[in-house]
Amino acid sequence: MSNNDIIVSLDIGTSKVRAIIGEISNGTFNIIGVGSADSEGIRKGAIVDIDQTVQSIKSAVDHAERMVGIQISEVYVGISGNHIGLQSSHGVVAVSNEDREIGEEDIERVMKAAEVIALPPEREIIDVVAKQYVVDGLEGIQDPRGMIGVRLEVEATIITGAKTAIHNLLRCVEKAGLKVTDLVLLSLGAGQLALSKDEKTMGSVLVDIGAGSTTIAVYQEGTIAATSTLPIGGEFITNDIAYGLRTLTDQAEKVKLKYGCALMEDAEEDVRFKVTRIGSNVDKEFTQVDLAAIAEPRVQEIFHLIRQEVKRLGYTELPGGYILTGGTVSMPGLLQVAQNELAASVRIAVPDYIGVRDPGFTSGVGILYNVIRNFRIRSTGNKKPAKAPKSAPAAQESAPKSGGIWGSIKNIFKEFI
Repeated sequence: MSNNDIIVSLDIGTSKVRAIIGEISNGTFNIIGVGSADSEGIRKGAIVDIDQTVQSIKSAVDHAERMVGIQISEVYVGISGNHIGLQSSHGVVAVSNEDREIGEEDIERVMKAAEVIALPPEREIIDVVAKQYVVDGLEGIQDPRGMIGVRLEVEATIITGAKTAIHNLLRCVEKAGLKVTDLVLLSLGAGQLALSKDEKTMGSVLVDIGAGSTTIAVYQEGTIAATSTLPIGGEFITNDIAYGLRTLTDQAEKVKLKYGCALMEDAEEDVRFKVTRIGSNVDKEFTQVDLAAIAEPRVQEIFHLIRQEVKRLGYTELPGGYILTGGTVSMPGLLQVAQNELAASVRIAVPDYIGVRDPGFTSGVGILYNVIRNFRIRSTGNKKPAKAPKSAPAAQESAPKSGGIWGSIKNIFKEFI
């Protein structure tokens, strides 16, 4: 990996579209630019209006470009939603080298062998994640390169998604004038960034509470084991406030962000604010306690549903507990409510990079972290980058054989660096 490589992630959420520019310099990774725009055309995490979504993407990317002074043409795009599915797979190949030393080519071949599974016509493979490799019957190997063997096997998790959702996402990004270098499952990226090695091994639940949806990812034995998406999030709290205070949704959102508190015990009676009521020009005064009385029951319900969903997935008590991320978890008092409802250890994950120290940026930074981690550990081969669908030529052309993805990115940006 050479110096001054630039990579860009795109996190398209229900309330915000975030573009994050990362730079590899002398072996270290830094965030050098962040662009954010209000998300239009997204409802409960799904694209419902392509043109509006394209404009939101353009705004976020333009914001990031102006911050750094470069032109972005290729991005890593995060994907999530209730259409995502996980499927176990097994691949096996014979080691091709005469000296029986396992190399990059063998790893690529065994990963491709694992991809050969029966899929319904409406679904498509997004990524293949190796859980462990087996060399001549020896299990538990994480990186078999350089080992001597005759038979190489891999136990892998195949991440699939609905073709319609994938292609609509790619279409929006391409109409915004960008090429999709790779698709990255947001839960996978955020998990690599937010969870410790022990949390992933012993078992934990990563909960990303966004505006329109909540994504649950269970990690066990070092990798993602299950995932699910609930159609609930911060918007529901905002809607409750709008109804409770009889005000507009936009004003309810502003009030929530400025004065919101998820726990009545922590709310202050002397913190007061005014809102304009619907159908009237008269402002009415409320206290933070009034706001907490509306928000707390909804937050309790959200965590109750999260706990029920984790049980439905087949997990009861995981030693690593729950790790919360997403823009909604920034609300004061929410952590205490989560601990009460989930009856487990709970913490909030925040990216440790200047400019993005907010739970809402965990997924976007996680995309970059996941890409860099894969290249650092495996150089160019062990885990083949998740391919975009075959019908997206822009995504295929972004990884030429000569120089790999990093070479491609560097060539694109070299005139700006």
